[in-house]
Amino acid sequence: DVIKSCRQAGIRVVMVTGDQALTARNIGERLGLLDDGQGADYGGEAEAVVHGSDLKDPEALSDERRRQLIRTPIFARVSPRQKLDLITMHQRNGAIVAMTGDGVNDAPALKKADIGVAMGQRGTQVAREAADIILKDDSFRTILVAVEQGRAIFENIRRFILFMLSGNVGQMMIVAAAILAGAPLPLLPLQILYLNMIGDVFPALALSVCEGDPNNMRRPPRSAAESILTRGHWIAIAGYGTVFTVAVLGAFAVALLVFEMDQGAAVTVSFLTLAFARLWHVFNMRERGAGIFSNTVTRNPWIWGALGLCAGLLLLGVYLPGLSDVLKMTPPTFRAWALIIGASLIPLLAGQIWLSLPRHTKPEAAG
Repeated sequence: DVIKSCRQAGIRVVMVTGDQALTARNIGERLGLLDDGQGADYGGEAEAVVHGSDLKDPEALSDERRRQLIRTPIFARVSPRQKLDLITMHQRNGAIVAMTGDGVNDAPALKKADIGVAMGQRGTQVAREAADIILKDDSFRTILVAVEQGRAIFENIRRFILFMLSGNVGQMMIVAAAILAGAPLPLLPLQILYLNMIGDVFPALALSVCEGDPNNMRRPPRSAAESILTRGHWIAIAGYGTVFTVAVLGAFAVALLVFEMDQGAAVTVSFLTLAFARLWHVFNMRERGAGIFSNTVTRNPWIWGALGLCAGLLLLGVYLPGLSDVLKMTPPTFRAWALIIGASLIPLLAGQIWLSLPRHTKPEAAG
């Protein structure tokens, strides 16, 4: 049921037609526009169908009448001018309005709406030129699919940026903390470049093609004023950066002071700790409330391919003659590898614990 799916996604569907009121009501009932009843879905004050002759100048309407019209699901015998007035009324009420149309008379409303959607098969040339989007199959269901894909793309962009920023902020915090503490640098410039080439390309690109969260269309739309990264995301970036810093500098200190490694071997430990921590960090990009082992990230085959490729490139950086000399890395011992793997899992464990905590706000990816 398309109308029911729209309601679940927080999308209100309003029919505005030039047909007679009886015809409009009959079509609306068949589509399910009135299935929930006026009292439940439209506040109990709205009429099921409003005739165009009852639509006055919007500036002359009382606040109560304007609220009633905003809740009304069907408008019949409406003129092109009245369509513009209805769009303006909903926009002033804070709604993002998408208008569908196919005729010449629909062109002004298609232009006025935030998103003009014209019919590609039976729509006129004028309507198609005035619209922002053209439906090639003239199916309303296609609009719903487009909304679902749009939400998935937005979340993927958010994941991509969150993953990149949290990893790079962690790198900066690691180097800055070491400098402020007067300790040897745990990362060398060429190592940072090599890590950026690996961690900022393959896993990040794989995140950008995740499938949408199945619950995306069961949530209300986000605010139009909401930025890509909210306050919660910036807090998460700072938190992840701090955990990266603690894990890497902790491994570096253990290598130097406990295992009594030389500085070159200790730097290799800190580099590999950060590198693998950033790889595991990709699993912290799941949606809050999603399963730990089954979510949009773990179900993405590109993620697993990227992790395998990056792990192979890291091992080449350690064991391939020539490349390891350029990067100034030495093959770790068994206990050094144990330290690397253990410390690199700390950000993953911290992120999974954070994402598993109950929240009273709407779910966010890694937020």
